[in-house]
Amino acid sequence: MRCPFCGSENTSVKDSRSAEDNTAVRRRRVCESCGARFTTFERVQLREITVVKRDGKRVPFDRDRLTRSITIALRKRPVDRDQIDQMVSGIARNLESAGETEVSSNDVGEFAMEALRRVDPVVYVRFASVYKDFKDPNDFAQFIENTALDDEGDEE
Repeated sequence: MRCPFCGSENTSVKDSRSAEDNTAVRRRRVCESCGARFTTFERVQLREITVVKRDGKRVPFDRDRLTRSITIALRKRPVDRDQIDQMVSGIARNLESAGETEVSSNDVGEFAMEALRRVDPVVYVRFASVYKDFKDPNDFAQFIENTALDDEGDEE
């Protein structure tokens, strides 16, 4: 593993442990050249997933980008980093286990919204406002009303 600070390939693992609900291995490393310490994560990747954007552009699925989007939505809400990692791991597993090598950005967004809905209803609406491109306050009201109706149907 190359050191992110000096570029040396002379690094060693000091500690390994399970992470992200046992779906990853967290390794604490040290660079033998400059002494810097850093962390890496090792995950199983079942297949390469390509996300098809709304404009037709194809890009590789970026776990870090999804994590950033969810983290922004969760800003100033009582959700810890482990919950975010578990959400992202769950979304990635759903995408990989679907059996498709290409998924629409809409599918990724829907998986994210469903995960956020289970964690924090305020964040769910916050994320939806960006994802669904709300234009005015009536969009919020309509979305919340539709969500409340959906929830009532779930209880039957």
